Amino acid sequence: MARTPAPPPSAQRRIRGFEAASGLLKDQIRSVGESRGFAVARLLTHWPEVVGEDMARVTRPVKVGYGREGMGATLTLLTTGAMAPIVEMQKEKLRERVNAVYGYAAISRVLLTQTASTGFAEGQAEFTAAPKAKPAPDPAIRAEAARTAAPIHDDALRQALEALAQNILTRRKSKEG
Repeated sequence: MARTPAPPPSAQRRIRGFEAASGLLKDQIRSVGESRGFAVARLLTHWPEVVGEDMARVTRPVKVGYGREGMGATLTLLTTGAMAPIVEMQKEKLRERVNAVYGYAAISRVLLTQTASTGFAEGQAEFTAAPKAKPAPDPAIRAEAARTAAPIHDDALRQALEALAQNILTRRKSKEG
């Protein structure tokens, strides 16, 4: 049972070259977005740029509902119960930013829905905490880590071993102290 060889790629395909993944998924993203009322998929795909990193960390757009009269839509956002009062105070600012994406006053109301921090569908609406700044390591620990990794000649490996040594020595110090 011999297989027939695949036809050679068309000349048009070769001319185009590689395509961005966003271009390949554009139609699928648009159809999913439209099923939830999002006429502009950019609202879903670029949520952090639309509302800002801090607000994007605690909110997710769920759907856009249009009223019977067709005048202004309602944007439903998902947030945690603890963050709902803060988001509630900033609803007008959110509405203005979202309308800037649409280019006109498409959204007239912003409705909040509260949920647990991990959402309700296998992490679909997982909210992440703000990253914590690591304190600078103790200079004595840093010096000891550098002394331990000093015999290594490869720079990248030495730096990785220094970081590992700093982590181990810091952990030991915190357990002892």
